[in-house]
Amino acid sequence: MSLVRRAVPEDAGEVLRLRQVMIDSMAGAEGSVEWQAESLPTVRGRLADVDGDFAAFVVDHPERPGALGALVVGTLEYRIGREGNPHGRTGFVFSVATDPDVRRRGYARGCMEALLEWFRERGVAQVDLTASAEAAPLYAAMGFMRTPDPLMRLRF
Repeated sequence: MSLVRRAVPEDAGEVLRLRQVMIDSMAGAEGSVEWQAESLPTVRGRLADVDGDFAAFVVDHPERPGALGALVVGTLEYRIGREGNPHGRTGFVFSVATDPDVRRRGYARGCMEALLEWFRERGVAQVDLTASAEAAPLYAAMGFMRTPDPLMRLRF
């Protein structure tokens, strides 16, 4: 999709806005946005590091200049190698979001395709993500499969 581009530091505020859209859609209620001001410098810095392990691909909102319509973010991770991934390079996809008024136009798929190509170019052998029920059909159509590994989390 030619509308897809890599996000730049100037997109950081919109990246955070769309991340909140994703969080709200999963939580079922609007959450606080107070965290965004504290996160903004970090996200700008990560977007500025084009050779780093973080990438975001976006589509500009077609009706709102300066706004983003869709977002996909991923990171490169290292895990000790194993069969099928001897070098341990793993991609992780998160913050997949489309503004509600421009959904069903293929924007998220285009951003995902760009991110997957970015992973391939870096020698990633495996890409992981956590899928909402709404997004699971898109990921399945792109070749993602459910795994038996349950996710657990510890917060500090």
